[in-house]
Amino acid sequence: MGKQSNWLRKKLKRRDSATNSRPEQSPQEQDELWNQPLAGQLKTDRSELQHVFQHASDVVFREFVIHDKGDKKDCLLIFIDGLVETDALREHALTPLLKPDPTGEDRPELEAISISQLSRAKTYGDVIEAVLAGSAALLSDGARDAIILNVRGGMRRAVEEPHTEAAIRGPREGFTENLRTNTALIRFRVKSHHLKMEPFIIGRYTRTNVVLAYIEGVVDPAVLEEVRRRLRSIKIDGVLESGYIEEMIEDETSSPFPQLQYTERPDTVASQLLEGRFAILVDGTPFVITGPITFWQMLQASEDYYERFIIGNLIRWLRFQFLLIALYTPALYIAITTYHHEMLPTTLMLSIATARESIPFPAVIEAMLMEISFEALREAGIRLPRTIGQAVSILGALVIGQAAVEAGIVSAPMVIIVALTGIASFTIPRFNFAISFRMLRFPMMILAGVFGLFGIVFGTVLLVLHLCHLRSFGVPYLSGVAPMKKREQKDIFIRVPWWRMVTRPSTYAKSNLRRMEKGMEPKPPQEGGS
Repeated sequence: MGKQSNWLRKKLKRRDSATNSRPEQSPQEQDELWNQPLAGQLKTDRSELQHVFQHASDVVFREFVIHDKGDKKDCLLIFIDGLVETDALREHALTPLLKPDPTGEDRPELEAISISQLSRAKTYGDVIEAVLAGSAALLSDGARDAIILNVRGGMRRAVEEPHTEAAIRGPREGFTENLRTNTALIRFRVKSHHLKMEPFIIGRYTRTNVVLAYIEGVVDPAVLEEVRRRLRSIKIDGVLESGYIEEMIEDETSSPFPQLQYTERPDTVASQLLEGRFAILVDGTPFVITGPITFWQMLQASEDYYERFIIGNLIRWLRFQFLLIALYTPALYIAITTYHHEMLPTTLMLSIATARESIPFPAVIEAMLMEISFEALREAGIRLPRTIGQAVSILGALVIGQAAVEAGIVSAPMVIIVALTGIASFTIPRFNFAISFRMLRFPMMILAGVFGLFGIVFGTVLLVLHLCHLRSFGVPYLSGVAPMKKREQKDIFIRVPWWRMVTRPSTYAKSNLRRMEKGMEPKPPQEGGS
């Protein structure tokens, strides 16, 4: 085996010398080249860059000659096919450079190019990074810097309605996978020079563009500095989605509750920036991370603020009730039917006992079987193609539920309890927050099956203690209630009219708390008045 490897190595060496080609550069050699300045000789620069991009068929090296002060100058244009707007590159760069000036005078390169965004790169690393990011690099013989042409484009998804956060009333625009489109969608809503967007590049190989957005003068400087520190401390090979960032910067990774919120809606991000939070945008994903967050925020939807406050409050109260139903209903059914029969009216208890008479399993096992089956059907409905996913989940629930009841495996009341619990969990606006309560439902059922109502109380105490201990960038998860802040009660359990929400939440905004002037309530003219 060793002789064969030596023979192959010698053969490759002879082939390289025969074709006058340099051997492939190791990753270490390419990293050393990264910080070296351009040689200023086009032949040398082209050779170095071709070896960096060797075996990359989508990287285009376009060589051409221009006239500069009566002399011919060799030039090289480097770009990645599919990442640039080729029409703009041809019309605003190549054509002006190759076409002689009508006056007969030679023009400098920068005057000939009509692309709006130009910059210069002095090192190989700057050129490589710009090309990989979707720009084009123009090198010329004798120049020790390259001209970077911002012609990023390619095939990307257009702005569409968000798929995960549907709304009856509100904007229909959603984020896309294009970072600059997403930042523009936020700029459309917050037209202020105080809106800042700091760039980061994370990922050794993916070199993913990440933007930290905030409103200067509104966000807490201490929280902002902590976000910067956590983003800079991320050392990873690649970032493909904002979930990578979320897991690496959250306070408590072992908690079932999310400490950052993700959203597809630009209006949601804009509203949270105005309250003093920050947003993290990641290139390649439509999901934007916002923080810090609280428990109560995860139960709020954008429509709460677009509808009249009476309607918004009614819907919000329903969410709180269904949250409790989703968490406690199976556990309460298990505890009452197993240990605390006296809590039910006699007629209802006899009806449940009759339905469970032929069931071979205890209530806790029966509930576990049904809940696991329901979760499996829900997951199958998500993973299957959209055209058949809903039909499979609905028909599967009906068929399995009916067959299980007729076979005497589960009782009819248990099917009703599980169906009610599933519907209740769908009313929670945030998907990751709803998953947390779907997970906690199972330990609650186990505690109820072992200890009855005492187990449910014990589980609730542990849950509240955990929530009191949880932080999101130093902000208490139950902030507004624990610790109690009277001013923030205007937007927790109820949402007061907009003209009474004069100040921002002090949990996030430490300064510049005033949101609007006082006395903005409607004052229609009185009868008989002027």
